[in-house]
Amino acid sequence: MSIRELHNFVNGDYTSSSASEQLDIINPATEEVFARTPISTEGDVAGAYKAAATAFETWGQTTPSERQLALLGFANALESRAEELADAECENTGKPRAGIVGDEVEVMIDQVRFFAGAARLLEGKAAGEYLKDHTSFVRREPIGVVGQVTPWNYPMMMAIWKIAPALAAGNTVVLKPSDSTPVSTLMLAEIASEFLPAGTFNVVTGNRDTGRALVANRTPQLVSITGSVRAGMEVAGTAALDLKRVHLELGGKAPVIVFNDADIQQAVEGIAAAAFYNGGQDCTAATRVLVQEGIHDEFVAALAAYAKDNARTGAPLDEGILFGALSSAEQLARVEGVISRLPDHATLALGGHRQGTTGYFHEATIVADLLQSDEAVQNEIFGPVITAQKFSDEAQALSWANDVEYGLASSVWTSNHGVAMRMAKNLDFGCVWINTHLPLVAEMPHGGFKHSGYGKDLSLYGLEDYTRIKHVMSYIG
Repeated sequence: MSIRELHNFVNGDYTSSSASEQLDIINPATEEVFARTPISTEGDVAGAYKAAATAFETWGQTTPSERQLALLGFANALESRAEELADAECENTGKPRAGIVGDEVEVMIDQVRFFAGAARLLEGKAAGEYLKDHTSFVRREPIGVVGQVTPWNYPMMMAIWKIAPALAAGNTVVLKPSDSTPVSTLMLAEIASEFLPAGTFNVVTGNRDTGRALVANRTPQLVSITGSVRAGMEVAGTAALDLKRVHLELGGKAPVIVFNDADIQQAVEGIAAAAFYNGGQDCTAATRVLVQEGIHDEFVAALAAYAKDNARTGAPLDEGILFGALSSAEQLARVEGVISRLPDHATLALGGHRQGTTGYFHEATIVADLLQSDEAVQNEIFGPVITAQKFSDEAQALSWANDVEYGLASSVWTSNHGVAMRMAKNLDFGCVWINTHLPLVAEMPHGGFKHSGYGKDLSLYGLEDYTRIKHVMSYIG
């Protein structure tokens, strides 16, 4: 098998890097190297920012309708190349090929089209005479050049979440994808270049040092990252040295609270899908299940039986699988490490082992009888692992649910409207689902509290995060 040489995409075209080192890009399902990409240098990053700054002189002056047309053209092109994008994402991530177009590419296209329209709907305070003989109004403007870092769990979709609102607001972008999953992001830049001025959307590949150079450069006025808490803290610290704005979407440890009056079968099916989809490599995955004592044993047994039959893993082209390989050997080792350190009081209700010897596959796993202080309950695993705990009443469920450092997503499963509304009010998470878990729509914001970061993706709130506000006052007396 020939190994493809990848290149940065800067100023509207693929560009050679000054880097002397490269990264091997590995297919997680086969463990084979299929591409190599440069470890971009500080000079490469600076060159991309220079291109973005020059492009902003043009793109930042475009009208919302002009940006809308460009983004709609981009969305249509994504639609025409959906199968090609899915093939690339499948090879680079090990995901099941059958679901990528419907679950990711079509969703991405919808999100681009949403932001294309949202570009024309920015709102602000009404112009008026708030001081006698003076008229005030608010301008909402693009920030300028922004730096962005995306993760490896949804390389294409997270790139869209970053670039679509930034471009819709009139900014230009330099984006670094995860070191292990750059392939589809480079394709996105190539496709977008047909509709955007050169330098508007640039991609530089590399490792953590590349990411540090992207954040430390003085050109961007905002840096946005979707990634780990560690990475988010490092980005925030570096950005603070230059007073850059920061947009952080970090980890999660979603509580899934199942009350005695819940529809058990509905909850079992919904939670299994939301926990094991993408191998649990999702900040919002339904990984921390709290079940009321009246149905706990029945529920855990039903969940294990259902997941055994319906949450299977395998190679991307296998039939009947829910999720594929984990993203890397490092991620597989992380999951195995958590399982190996389970306390004696824990019970494996399902799974617990690597699957096969080739590819980074791990069985769907359910761990019961855990305590609130246990590592598997407190720390993000980011793999196909559900933890289960038994709670007595609403107060205890709420206390345990909020007793983690994360605050991204949560769900409540009950037929009692009052219980659902009280929990939604008091859960310390940026999203609360009721009798469902995982669906997202472009019109609603996604973002967390506490160690899950700050700032919103999707929705008009996400678009506004990529703007700045200017007050203009005119004397009219």
